Amino acid sequence: MTKMKRKTEKLADSYRIDDGKHFRLKDWDPADTGHWHSKHAEEALQADIVRMAELQSKLYAQDCWALLLIVQAMDAAGKDGAIQHVMSGVNPQGCQVYSFKGPSDEELQHDYLWRTTRDLPERGHIGIFNRSYYEEVLVVKVHPEILGKQKIPPSLKTKNIWDERFEDIRCFERHMSRNGTVIRKFFLHLSKKEQKERFVARLEEPEKNWKFSAADIHERKYWDDYQKAYEEMIRNTATRHAPWYVVPADNKWFTRLTISAAIVDALEGLELSYPKVDPARSKELDAARKLLLKG
Repeated sequence: MTKMKRKTEKLADSYRIDDGKHFRLKDWDPADTGHWHSKHAEEALQADIVRMAELQSKLYAQDCWALLLIVQAMDAAGKDGAIQHVMSGVNPQGCQVYSFKGPSDEELQHDYLWRTTRDLPERGHIGIFNRSYYEEVLVVKVHPEILGKQKIPPSLKTKNIWDERFEDIRCFERHMSRNGTVIRKFFLHLSKKEQKERFVARLEEPEKNWKFSAADIHERKYWDDYQKAYEEMIRNTATRHAPWYVVPADNKWFTRLTISAAIVDALEGLELSYPKVDPARSKELDAARKLLLKG
């Protein structure tokens, strides 16, 4: 790829949070499109997808870094679609997607980070968490009765448990960062109005009926509680080595563009390259080439 600037260079920086100390969710517009037009955004997205494939190939060959992408959002924010579109150009051999629902009986026998730790990406790979350990400071915080099923000793269920979990997550992500896992976290910021329209579409359009869940409607009653939980999550876990991106989600085309820009930025920042061949290996290749040319 030439050295000319990408159209999306620095786009994602506008939505990146490295320090959440003064973060307020109400300051962020779910309908923001950053002055982009959908037609131009689609062209830029395709260019980023091509660039991402080039970088992923080097990431895989170098076998040194790993990239972990975490996607969190309210229901109907477009997590699945964003992952499908943005990652459409990467080699499946070097990319894994994990979706985390309610914990199993086996998972409840361990600490809450255990089940996601098992699925962290290997070196040279991209791992995508569709929901993650952050559910433990989101849905569990909004529905604290869930704590009762986690078999945590009662003496540890104090008023400080959420601050303690934030601290654990920060330390966990710092540890991963120090060992070569690059972390990028995306909160798809959807408005309540747009969520309603998408739920209605799921009911009225037969091809979308399968997406509808009565549980999603039930959770809408806790909208304000979730917004507060997301705000506190970002405020307490946004760091330089594991930043959050507050991605406007009312327009899916812009959501996908912003995510792709952030991923390409992260990969380009690693200065990836294909492994160099040492002299001994070079001689082997030359010998193999001569044999092939002979017949």
